[in-house]
Amino acid sequence: MEIYLVGGAVRDALLNLPAGDRDWVVVGADQATMEARGFKAVGRDFPVFLHPKTGEEYALARTERKSGRGYRGFVVDADPSVTLEQDLQRRDFTLNAIARADDGTLVDPYGGVRDIEARVLRHVGPAFVEDPLRVLRAARFMARLAPLGFTLAPETLALMREIAASGELDALVPERVWQELRKALASPRPSAFLRTLHDAHALDAVLPEVEALYGVPQRVQFHPEVDTGVHQEMVSDMAARLRPGDAMIGYAALCHDLGKALTPADELPRHVMHEQRGVAPTRAMSERLKVPQDYRQLAECVCREHLNVHRLAELRDATVHELLGRCDGFRRPERIAQIAVVCEADKRGRLGSAEEDYPQGPELCRLHEAAWAINARDLANEGLQGPQIGEALAKARIAAIGRARTLRK
Repeated sequence: MEIYLVGGAVRDALLNLPAGDRDWVVVGADQATMEARGFKAVGRDFPVFLHPKTGEEYALARTERKSGRGYRGFVVDADPSVTLEQDLQRRDFTLNAIARADDGTLVDPYGGVRDIEARVLRHVGPAFVEDPLRVLRAARFMARLAPLGFTLAPETLALMREIAASGELDALVPERVWQELRKALASPRPSAFLRTLHDAHALDAVLPEVEALYGVPQRVQFHPEVDTGVHQEMVSDMAARLRPGDAMIGYAALCHDLGKALTPADELPRHVMHEQRGVAPTRAMSERLKVPQDYRQLAECVCREHLNVHRLAELRDATVHELLGRCDGFRRPERIAQIAVVCEADKRGRLGSAEEDYPQGPELCRLHEAAWAINARDLANEGLQGPQIGEALAKARIAAIGRARTLRK
């Protein structure tokens, strides 16, 4: 029985990235052997065991053979005769098909170390096309690795296009799509996820609302990048820069301009009412992907209100109060700061605007804090009752907003 460290732990060590979970592969053993050594079987689809002391996952070396449609349509063979090289061959990318022995020796039959040094994301072999989930994984890896200088191998992109053309992406369940999207949005360069899927002709199958933005023109005086899809990529990257690792901010940024794809052709390149038009596709995408409620609610608020935040200095005090209420800012106070960040990402996610100041963000938070400091209990102590409290509370909060303002037009 031989045991090797495999996958992400080996890859990240070679990239000098922080270590994550460690996964192990066991060659020359079966379930009885593992259980006799105290390992606990936990795998449903293939033989995986938990170490009796560390709790780390140990999987028997296995091969996989395509037997049906989708990413679950595989027959697994975990016979003790399966070799390490055969196990590594079934993996998605060469940088994930490297094993390390106890003495530190690397087993790299498919050139993963070479590709890491060359900064290339490349598939292991032709079986790559058998699993449609690998299209999303490739895009998600690019979102993580592009800042390190990685590019996608042209032959891998060609296979991704083949998968997209086959219709196999339709077999992906929403939960898996969301899982990959969430990880990509928490990565340093989410635009690489979108661009990779767009270039692979796969974005329309996965995120049609986002694919529809590409090629839609905007007014050059406000958007020198012109293409709304390019603007979305820039906003997603700016959101990742402002709030590293925050997928909720990333999702709201992804949804903020979906309405621009619905602008009538005779109105282009203007996008009047795009913030209202965008609510429906935001809800549709969230529902289809089973996005968590707090993500959905923030995304809808940003979609509906981002232009109001941009022109915050023009709004009346009462209008600012109404905006805070529509965003549930008095029950969910953290939401206002989140909206401010996404709006800043929108404003700075434009060609030539990355380093511009965005005073509306701090101003929105300042006005919210001033209004939130006024509470109903204080008014109740003044002898007010029922509807009188609500009316007085709104009046007092509006007055507080007026006193706190530093931006006006």
